[in-house]
Amino acid sequence: MKLGFVSAILPELSLEDILAFASQEGFDCLEVMCWPAGGGDKRRYAGVTHIDVDALNVKEVQRIKDMQKHYKVAISGLGYYPNPLTPNKTEADVYVKHIKKVITASAKLGIGVMNTFIGRDQTKSIEDNWKPFEKTWKPVIKFAEKQNVKIGIENCPMLFSLDEWPGGKNLAISPEVWRRMFASIPSRHFGLNYDPSHLLWQGIDHIRAIHDFHDKFVHVHIKDTRIAPDRVYERGIMGLKWHDPKIPGLGDIDWVEFCKALKDVDYKGDVCIEVEDRAFEDSLESRKEAVRQSKRHIDLAATKA
Repeated sequence: MKLGFVSAILPELSLEDILAFASQEGFDCLEVMCWPAGGGDKRRYAGVTHIDVDALNVKEVQRIKDMQKHYKVAISGLGYYPNPLTPNKTEADVYVKHIKKVITASAKLGIGVMNTFIGRDQTKSIEDNWKPFEKTWKPVIKFAEKQNVKIGIENCPMLFSLDEWPGGKNLAISPEVWRRMFASIPSRHFGLNYDPSHLLWQGIDHIRAIHDFHDKFVHVHIKDTRIAPDRVYERGIMGLKWHDPKIPGLGDIDWVEFCKALKDVDYKGDVCIEVEDRAFEDSLESRKEAVRQSKRHIDLAATKA
């Protein structure tokens, strides 16, 4: 596997600064955030623009390609994670339009991967979201196919705050839903940006999922999570904020077993550390150290696997 990290954790740095940092720390790749420039979603780690796809002319495409060669760090995928199934049609149209722009940018840059969310109307059931899912995503996947870009859907439920209650803002939460998604849109260009942390706190076997769905992995995220038993006791699993995102090694995932599973299925794709650990948010240097510490832990786990 090729190890990288997600650029969202370093929003104040330029793309070149992040590529230089990644090169210095020995990373192979980088997932680059492509939210619309000049604003966007205000939730944590969203709204970050390291490539402005609206300004991606021929000169800028070449500059980005040259930087990758210079720093010997590849871009593993372009990331943009809105809610395309929001019941607000005006917002949904904006999100889908920008998803298509990011797909086009991925094709222009020769990357071939775009990572995002399916989205969801959190006030409705999975069943009631299904027709909107098909109506929205069938044309998007056809658009991606024409440009030979693979779409990696992250499996985060997006159920962390009251504004995401009760269903969460992403449909692609579990193996049952994934099977149905891929049966509905059977395309080689439609797969998963697999994150084991979101399965762990749902009580889903994240190792078994690697064996069952590795052929649909477009990209992989590495993030840990730590369940707080006292908060589970007080709130139950139907409540909120009883688990916390952590960097690898500070949560409940066995990363040696995770790396073993990726080896077992012969996964040779990109794996990017996604830092969302509040313990490391106080400064730029703390966030850089979170990336370094994560890499050390995953490198050791991969050696033991």
